[in-house]
Amino acid sequence: MANHQNLKLPEVLDELGMSRAAFYRMRARGQGPRLIKLPNRQIRIRRSDLDSWLSSLEEVRH
Repeated sequence: MANHQNLKLPEVLDELGMSRAAFYRMRARGQGPRLIKLPNRQIRIRRSDLDSWLSSLEEVRH
């Protein structure tokens, strides 16, 4: 069963250990997980999108 959990931005920032300003700078550079922008201007991030994005950052060392 797929995980359809939507995280609030403060939850994501806490998990990443990142400030809001750093997160938005990263987004301005075209990096970061996909966002859901709600009509009330709040942001949500799907758990699956966050996990996929984090996996894409992993380095394989030989």
